[in-house]
Amino acid sequence: MSLRIHFTVEDLARTRIADGPAPCIELSTAARHLQERTHAVRLGAWRHRTLTALRPDARMVFGLMPSRGRITDFLSGVNAATPAELLEQIRSTPRGRLRASLEQTARHQPLPSWAHHLPDDPLLLRRLCDSLEAVAGHALVPHWQEVQAMAAADAAVRSRQMLNGGVETLLARLNPRRVRWQAPVLEILMASGLDADVRLAGQGMLLQPSVFAVEAPVVDLDALPQPVLTYPVARLQEGAATPLFARPPTGDRAHGGRAGAPAVDVVGSMLGHTRAAVLHTIARHPGCSTQQLAVLVGIAKASASEHATTLRNAGLIDTHRDRRTTAHVATPTGIAVLNAPSGRP
Repeated sequence: MSLRIHFTVEDLARTRIADGPAPCIELSTAARHLQERTHAVRLGAWRHRTLTALRPDARMVFGLMPSRGRITDFLSGVNAATPAELLEQIRSTPRGRLRASLEQTARHQPLPSWAHHLPDDPLLLRRLCDSLEAVAGHALVPHWQEVQAMAAADAAVRSRQMLNGGVETLLARLNPRRVRWQAPVLEILMASGLDADVRLAGQGMLLQPSVFAVEAPVVDLDALPQPVLTYPVARLQEGAATPLFARPPTGDRAHGGRAGAPAVDVVGSMLGHTRAAVLHTIARHPGCSTQQLAVLVGIAKASASEHATTLRNAGLIDTHRDRRTTAHVATPTGIAVLNAPSGRP
């Protein structure tokens, strides 16, 4: 049994990859994982550290974000670019939407007794939002930069898939364990066991990379401006499972993103550590945009642009422009600099 999404030519033409992680999806799926014991290797250390830090009253929000079943819409159906923006929008949810969202959830599963009073009790709603903010503050916010970096790296992978094989190749490789492309139908194995046929009617789909939605896809057919399908970022589909967020975040990335790149330390004495990190990142993620480069290295976009210009003027990278977007690639000289044992070409 599966959810079968039927694509037309118009749907394929309008299907696209989201330009970054969705805070509402990351937070809601993170909340689910905190209530389970699955994915012990990938999420065990993160889960233990987060739950240890949460006070008992901070777990109130789990009543509306259960590990199984629906997550109440006003907590998850918010378009926001950052966790802070998400939390601000949830705190200002209109009473009418709050009431409608709770009624919709109650049609499918029981609600905690206190939840029925939320639309008429501002103090109770504030307590719930405080609970959500505490969960976000320990589970997601400290790792948001890393989540963004994984999504940016995934975008480079998907761009190459599109370049080499078109949308059909992209769809076929999204999530091979759960998603199968049988033209013109996308078959999705849902955790709920849903068995249904859906036609997009020319809307296409927004394909949303996710770090916490590591297994079962999340599908929102009512999302605007088009339906949304989540899939695990490419890093989570490569080889054996490795721990995510195994250590508390440190300030390493504030110093030019030096983590995990031996060549950066070698070349850093010649180029400077931040510029070396920029070159190393471009070599590892060919075709990355300036925005993606900034996220991956952990620096401001203006700084990424400045370093890329210097590297381009030195002949170490090339930059390709298409309308308002850029794509950076390392030149053979740039690769030689990174590969030289002495740090010199």
